[in-house]
Amino acid sequence: MIRPPDGPGRWALAGAALIWACVVAGRVAGGWALGAAVAVGIGLVVFARRPWAVVLSSLLVAGSISGALSAARTSAVLDAPVAEGPVRVAGTALEDSRRGASGDWFMFRPSHVSDAGTWKAWAGPPMLVSLREPVEVAAGDRIIVNGVSVSSPGMARGDPYAGVIRRARVVETGSASSILFRVGNAIRDRIAAGIPEGSPAGALLSGFLIGDVRDLPPVSADQLRRAGLTHFVAVSGSNVALFLILWWVVVGPFAFGPRRRAIAGLVGLAVFVVVTRWEPSVLRAAGMAGLLLVARASGVALTPWVALGTSVGGLLLVSGELSGDVGFQLSVAATAGVMAGANMFENRLPRLIGAPLGATIAAQVAVAPILLAHFGTIPLLSPIANLIASPLVMVSTATGGIGLLAGIGPLTSVAIFAANGVIAIAKVASGWPQLGPVAATGAISGSLLAASKRLRPVLTVIGAGVLLMSVVGHRIDTPSAVFLDVGQGDAELIIGSSGETILIDGGPDAALILRKLADYGVDHVDVMVLSHPHDDHATGLLAILEQLPVGVLWESGYQGGGPAAAELLAEARLRGVPVLTPTAGAVFGVGQFTIKAIGPLRRYASPNDQSLVLDIETLGTRMLFAGDVETIAQAELGTVRTDVLKVPHQGAATSDESWVASTGAREAIISVGPNTFGHPSESVIDALEAAGARVRRTDQEGDIIVAFGTTRS
Repeated sequence: MIRPPDGPGRWALAGAALIWACVVAGRVAGGWALGAAVAVGIGLVVFARRPWAVVLSSLLVAGSISGALSAARTSAVLDAPVAEGPVRVAGTALEDSRRGASGDWFMFRPSHVSDAGTWKAWAGPPMLVSLREPVEVAAGDRIIVNGVSVSSPGMARGDPYAGVIRRARVVETGSASSILFRVGNAIRDRIAAGIPEGSPAGALLSGFLIGDVRDLPPVSADQLRRAGLTHFVAVSGSNVALFLILWWVVVGPFAFGPRRRAIAGLVGLAVFVVVTRWEPSVLRAAGMAGLLLVARASGVALTPWVALGTSVGGLLLVSGELSGDVGFQLSVAATAGVMAGANMFENRLPRLIGAPLGATIAAQVAVAPILLAHFGTIPLLSPIANLIASPLVMVSTATGGIGLLAGIGPLTSVAIFAANGVIAIAKVASGWPQLGPVAATGAISGSLLAASKRLRPVLTVIGAGVLLMSVVGHRIDTPSAVFLDVGQGDAELIIGSSGETILIDGGPDAALILRKLADYGVDHVDVMVLSHPHDDHATGLLAILEQLPVGVLWESGYQGGGPAAAELLAEARLRGVPVLTPTAGAVFGVGQFTIKAIGPLRRYASPNDQSLVLDIETLGTRMLFAGDVETIAQAELGTVRTDVLKVPHQGAATSDESWVASTGAREAIISVGPNTFGHPSESVIDALEAAGARVRRTDQEGDIIVAFGTTRS
């Protein structure tokens, strides 16, 4: 049965909800929200004349102040002036260095600036440091940064910065000055040093223990999300409990007695927050644990529901920025769901099965609205995946924590083995049905209404229909080409009526292309094509090769290119996948499709010009997939007539306008995403439209499906 909060718990949660709403209002409306809160609060006190009115008005005003202050802090950083040009500044790293699309980066707060060789105090705004070369920087480190300062305000992982120091070189001048940071960083380094590098299981173990998943491959991270297992790398109450037990063992006699244990525990929680880098879920879990420790030491009866409401409200009053953080929202909702549903199957199932199953079902229902709002889908069978994975996570976390901190190798090996099991479960479960907003609403509503015996037959039929809709996804019944929306890159999926699949390029995002293929029900690739070896075409293909069966890989034969392409070719040969370089004029049959290689005609200096150019035909419709060929290769190809043209190179101005127009295409598809290159070119679009083509763009329409055997309406 569901266990709702008790009376005090309901009041605590209501207070937290009120504070949360006022914080959001304060962040949006600033002084106006504060003024309204003061007016309403005064009205309540004057007219109600009850103690609860004073409390209510205080929460209204306090929440509005917190929201307004947090918005002001963000605006102050974004609007802060930044001197542009070469700089040499000293200060403190606000977080660890991270990998980004354009290199490693971290957030930095300056404290001194070098002016003509003399250091001067300068309380500058937070800056984002973009590193020239990878450097390990830890939060709290005192460093000197040399680079080029640019006024470019923005947000990084929810935190504002006033500008960017580009092409930066970093010199460490000392470790963190705070003993709390020194202890926390030492524990973090101890754990990181014992985890094998380059291992997805090791990266996942790091997530279990300290919430650090920087080295977790994007594909594995996406599979965890689609399986509903991401919460295992968001530090929770179980992680806090394990750390406190180990902490109390280490501090020994200082933890004897309830009061000493509470004081030592609070210190341990502060260290744990630093170790796990104060992620929102960490703050929520540590806040609850700290309240419970103090209450027990003081002899005060404090229920978990009261601890949850009080900690959430308190955290929001201190840091209004948490109100909009997805991780914080999910942590609070999941915790409430776990506490409400842990006894859902009491007296129905054995406790070892019923407790985790009830908790995960209730948590899934609680976080469903948030997942739908931010990610668009929720995993339907997440409770099953969680039931299987939970014991492995517990084993991995316990043995890994003890093994890494105590230097016991066999325990660490057990932890890695268990983490590998979780990755395997995520890989399988990520292909299970996902529910969209409509299907999820129907499923949850149906579950709640199923208590009515008379409605059960009707709800069963509706539920079956909803489930079928969620499983089918994007069903394609006729031979079609799907121009996938993969951002600034290319990926085209050709699907035949007998299930044959041809994939031309894979885009720049490994997790995204795997998700796209899963949405279209693709579980194998007959022909994989790398048109040319640039990362915005090859990165996704490598992930697919590692996850799905591939019949053959075609490539253009260009010697060189990006690292993703080199790894792709090496991995294909390692796995025994044939690698072919089609020559111009070669014709292939794949199911009902006839594929003719049009180019490259020779070896070119540019990898773009040496793109594989393929003409694919069936049911009387021809489609030309032109890779990224530019003016030189286009001139040598001559006029190539087609019905549908995949416009080269994201529609860039590198194409000959007369050549793209001469194809006579009825439809011209541009695969493009947000970029700073000016793609697509307006002149190319104008030339195509003047020639009678209907120009379509993935950044405007999303995935574009064009069926073979159809004519333009």
